[in-house]
Amino acid sequence: MSIAKTAIVTGANRGLGLEIARQLVREGVRVVMGSRDPVKGERACAGLKAGELAVSHALDVSDTRSVRRFVAFVEKNFGPPAILVNNAGAYPEPREARVTDTKTSVWRETFETNLFGAVRMCREVVPLMQRVAYGRVVNMSSGLGQLSKMGEGSPAYRVSKAALNALTVTLAAEVKGQGILVNAMSPGWVRTDMGGEEAPRGVDEGADTAVWLALLPSSGPTGQFFRDRKPIPW
Repeated sequence: MSIAKTAIVTGANRGLGLEIARQLVREGVRVVMGSRDPVKGERACAGLKAGELAVSHALDVSDTRSVRRFVAFVEKNFGPPAILVNNAGAYPEPREARVTDTKTSVWRETFETNLFGAVRMCREVVPLMQRVAYGRVVNMSSGLGQLSKMGEGSPAYRVSKAALNALTVTLAAEVKGQGILVNAMSPGWVRTDMGGEEAPRGVDEGADTAVWLALLPSSGPTGQFFRDRKPIPW
């Protein structure tokens, strides 16, 4: 992948998003870091000490107008993005939550970010990728969204990630043969604000597969689900 291709990483001011941005910059990719809080975004971007290869811009993936302004900024300043990492996520429910006691408002909040946020980003970015017949879309999913291992607890989060997986397969089929590869990945249980201090994996481990998928060659896989660079069941 040539130097200065542009990547969009959502939710990039902390945790996995910030680490994904860091690793992409190391590969010579320009990263536009989306952050709902512009101040935190600028601070995180400055911390990368990446010069012109890292830029922060306000982005709320739950707001269609914010998404459109963000993508317009990227296209105007850097041209069509080559990479989209849908990392922004929400987990507003306790892990012991059950379907019967989870309020509709929690389901809506979760889906607005985890599913509809990715839909909004893809809706604006993928047509730009189609213009240049090149793109890599990486959807940050979770093992909790695997239907093959679906269990109890965190129902809104689980279902939102299962839906994100379905979006991945659907979009991959739509753009097949157009130079655009679309995949989902599970970072595992990672030590972040969301994952908590007890998580066994560092952010560097969690981010690795996302970066690998973002830099896939044209012969790479599409419409698949990965953990540690290996395909896993949906």
